[in-house]
Amino acid sequence: MNAPRPLPNIGAPAARALAEARVEDLDDVEKAGIDYLATLHGVGPKAVRLLLAALGE
Repeated sequence: MNAPRPLPNIGAPAARALAEARVEDLDDVEKAGIDYLATLHGVGPKAVRLLLAALGE
């Protein structure tokens, strides 16, 4: 099994929103989808940009 890919430093509000959505690593980000995560309160354009960069998209 592969080691989990950690989330980038996206800021406290976005990190809290992802934690509430049970998104703990980049694999969870891929499963949930950026479009969904972008709708969460606290996940703004900067956090989305950092997540996409971390995913290599």
